Amino acid sequence: TEAKAKELRPAVEKLVTKSKTSDLHTKRVIQSQTGSFDVARELEAIAATMADRAGGYTRIIKMEPRKSDGAKMAYIEFVA
Repeated sequence: TEAKAKELRPAVEKLVTKSKTSDLHTKRVIQSQTGSFDVARELEAIAATMADRAGGYTRIIKMEPRKSDGAKMAYIEFVA
């Protein structure tokens, strides 16, 4: 839903900003926050492509409302 995407966005932005610095401490902090070492590796790859950006790594794209209950729907994606 749109509310979940808006809630997720700041957390993802902070994780990508942290993963721009590639040292052991940062990797362990990201791993402890996400619970997965694989996510930390993926964020490193994403941060490498976003190295020249100062922020705004994600965007929220709104979709049609859900048919069953009319909830506002959206998805979140990384900016290329």
